[in-house]
Amino acid sequence: MWLVMAMIHIQKKAEDIFRKHFGADAQVFFTYGGTGANVIGLQSILHSHQAVICAETAHINVDECGAPEHFTGCKLIPLPTADGKLRVEQMPPLMHSKGFEHHVQPGVISVSQPTEMGAVYTVEELQDLSYFARENDLFFHMDGARIANAAVFLDKPFHEFTADSGVDVLSFGGTKNGMMFGEAVVFFDEKLSEHFKYIRKQGMQLHSKMRFISAQFNALLENDLWQRNALHANRMAKLLEEKVKDIRQIKITQPVQTNAIFAQIPHEYMAPLQKEYFFYIWNAQTDEVRWMTSFDTEEEDVEVFVSVLRRLI
Repeated sequence: MWLVMAMIHIQKKAEDIFRKHFGADAQVFFTYGGTGANVIGLQSILHSHQAVICAETAHINVDECGAPEHFTGCKLIPLPTADGKLRVEQMPPLMHSKGFEHHVQPGVISVSQPTEMGAVYTVEELQDLSYFARENDLFFHMDGARIANAAVFLDKPFHEFTADSGVDVLSFGGTKNGMMFGEAVVFFDEKLSEHFKYIRKQGMQLHSKMRFISAQFNALLENDLWQRNALHANRMAKLLEEKVKDIRQIKITQPVQTNAIFAQIPHEYMAPLQKEYFFYIWNAQTDEVRWMTSFDTEEEDVEVFVSVLRRLI
């Protein structure tokens, strides 16, 4: 009995810490991973005849192997965007199908904060999108896999650009900022979470040892470790940008706001560089790559990486 009470206390403590960051009414549910958090978070607010409006670069559209469509039964409507950000002016044409039974019905606007291109939505941009969602009877979902990196860039508390900006459902990332595993789905309207515990169980995201996820969130959020980790990762990205921007053959293609660096490098150097470092080729047609820094990237790591670049180029 003592052990059971201790386990419950660990989880409740983590939930209470989340409410300190997001508000007393926040409903918090822990999951295994980011794809699971996104999928069941969306599933809880959608019907199968509805669609999710997202950026064409969104993780739910590109990197989740069709899981959102498979498990929600819903269509994704990806919109073109150079930096991963959705704009309100892109939305009105999609509203013409509302109420027409032959067309899928828009149900959710989903944004990534920061975007998959490393761009951070301002509070004003998020408020504009949430206002449009409210006006058109849509829900507003945020994929916050790297939300800590966005928070330190904005220098704002989490609640200001989530709950206070009209977000309905948030996927809060832990693994991208230092946790071994574990994410959270946060609802800002209790009514939306009414059946979520059953959806989480059906979606195979209910960890039988929830204390192991909860304990990690306690360590990450209680003493601002999340902030130190994210600040460090962002700083390492800016350092890498500074070190490579004077290499003539390399072109930085996106503003470096968080811990992602997008760059074009000569095609012939990609394979040799990938033999020594893992990174994604983001766009093979334009020779654009993505380099990521993290909570455990050291300045020496950046220096060595740049020295390899210079040796090759």
